[in-house]
Amino acid sequence: MITFKQIKESKDIKTYIERADISLNELGYTEHSFAHVGIVAKLAGDLLKSLKYDQRAIELTQIAAYMHDIGNVINRIDHAQSGAVMAFRILDKMGMPAEDIAAIVSAIGNHDEDTAYPVNEIAASLIIADKTDVRRSRVRNKQPNTYDIHDRVNHAVSDNKVTIDVENKSILQELTIDNNTSSVMDYFEIYLHRVQLTRKAAAYFNMEFHLAINGMSLC
Repeated sequence: MITFKQIKESKDIKTYIERADISLNELGYTEHSFAHVGIVAKLAGDLLKSLKYDQRAIELTQIAAYMHDIGNVINRIDHAQSGAVMAFRILDKMGMPAEDIAAIVSAIGNHDEDTAYPVNEIAASLIIADKTDVRRSRVRNKQPNTYDIHDRVNHAVSDNKVTIDVENKSILQELTIDNNTSSVMDYFEIYLHRVQLTRKAAAYFNMEFHLAINGMSLC
């Protein structure tokens, strides 16, 4: 049985994550390296743990989250599908059972907002964790006067807290944003589609997703 620990220790997977992030850096994207996949893996795993999924489902979710962006090493366009195919080859070569591989590649192939859908619990938790990772440390550009809207929005976020409330069937994301750096409207210009997708993923678990910015409830 392939474990999350083995995945994190794989030199090949580390290389794909590193090289994918280098490519995205050249394209001007925010950080998609080990910090991002680590945060996503933790939140996705915590969500399923809170919902009392079994340990194997939690581990498969962590694996999918850790590998979800490796397709960027090929191209940003259709990176979810490219990543799913890459993950299939890697995991099959490592000897993972087909049932586990199928769950993981379905999730990876369904995490990008242009084509995503919460087809299973792994995909749903991956979507929620991935789309809520907004933070100042993702900005790589050191020249604020050349920030694009993605840089401005991420740099404006001084605090990001995601709370899973199983009893009330809700997931709450609370953001603190510096309005002098970026407006709330800027946030929704680039994140509206992601918020809608996150709400759909939460609904998979019969939960509601709520977003609050600077103490104001927006959805």
